[in-house]
Amino acid sequence: MMRVLRRQASIYGALAAMEAKLYLAYNYYVVVDYVIQILSMIIYVYFWRAIYKGADTLGGLTLTQTINYILLARILASLLETRTIFRFGFLLRSGDFALELVRPVDFLARQYVEHFTGVLMFFVQRIPLFILAWLVFGLQLPARLDAWLAFAVSIWLGQSALFFFDWIFACLAFYSTETWGLSMVRTGVAAFFSGSLVPLTMMPGWLQAVAAAMPFAQALAVPAGFLSGITSVADAPRVWLVQAAWLVGLAVLSRLVFSVSVRKVTVQGG
Repeated sequence: MMRVLRRQASIYGALAAMEAKLYLAYNYYVVVDYVIQILSMIIYVYFWRAIYKGADTLGGLTLTQTINYILLARILASLLETRTIFRFGFLLRSGDFALELVRPVDFLARQYVEHFTGVLMFFVQRIPLFILAWLVFGLQLPARLDAWLAFAVSIWLGQSALFFFDWIFACLAFYSTETWGLSMVRTGVAAFFSGSLVPLTMMPGWLQAVAAAMPFAQALAVPAGFLSGITSVADAPRVWLVQAAWLVGLAVLSRLVFSVSVRKVTVQGG
């Protein structure tokens, strides 16, 4: 048993190492992304300062809380992007899906390891943006270790739940020959209901209810709440329980949906 576990750890560790090298290979992309994020932070900070002119609070949040949250949301916004739907589309168009399924590693587990390695590398690459937001825009990060722990657990649970949701959504590629349109729909919905554009507490009650029925907020708004001071660390166990429920439910459903969808393969050209 231990030998099998060590072998599996070795295999997935090697996959994680390759994914990390992939992220470090595209320095030009990282620089361009920095420029885009810096411009985005400038626009959003001045926009919200104008919105708060003459008002002490909006949606129960002060200007400081909102600026904190928006800066974090802009830094973390790229975590909402997904490559899963494009990955499925590419494998179907090239006819390589069968090859992936016969490899001696679980296809879903492999994609999850690569995804989460990407999340870890994302935070390493975002360190300069955190520092810039702190020095230039006044980002206030908590000094308490428990707030960072609450954030770390929450981001893991939320990102894992979002991965399995994207896996289920990507299974639509088996029934369609075009994945670009599906990706655009998913990206637009995620940007709005994740809280990356507007804090969810400022939305009408019915929109907050809709956002709560989707996993996007679990991947961004909920974790960012711990660092921005919107969510108390005392609420962490309750928040984690909700996120864990999302994670378990979507993980089980992703296996079921994939096992059914993979039986119908539509390849462009025949």
